[in-house]
Amino acid sequence: MSNFRIGFGYDVHQLQLGYDFWLGGIKLEHEKGAVGHSDADVLIHVICDALLGAANLRDIGYHFSDKDPKYKGIDSKILLKEVMLLLRNEGYEVGNIDTTVCLQIPKVNPHIVAMKKCLSEVMEVEERNISIKATTTENLGFVGREEGVSAYCVALIYTI
Repeated sequence: MSNFRIGFGYDVHQLQLGYDFWLGGIKLEHEKGAVGHSDADVLIHVICDALLGAANLRDIGYHFSDKDPKYKGIDSKILLKEVMLLLRNEGYEVGNIDTTVCLQIPKVNPHIVAMKKCLSEVMEVEERNISIKATTTENLGFVGREEGVSAYCVALIYTI
């Protein structure tokens, strides 16, 4: 019998002019980008947190401190690859992940296929085990005012 565990991730990044906008490992064309110590890929960050949480390995900030200059501007795909190593070293494999991105603009839907392909390659899991959904906040709150982006993730892992 397999040991199943679930984890949850939530993250927010401010949007500002002059920054690149990375989401799900791909660069979106937009006048604003997410601000953060790394490349501020909110989708990858929530996936990392959900996976780490499921394995009881703390959170992304514990493993990749924003106080450490070696992570300044780092590609979040590198962080996700490291999280997958941590997970597999503990004897876990990914069952599936389910994510939701909250963003007013740009529209995420046209990029979901490319994001799933990218994440699948980085994580070495099948695309069918990665769900990416998107929603707006109907112009309400910081997301609706286009001041930020947020994302949620749940992950199922199991022992191998």
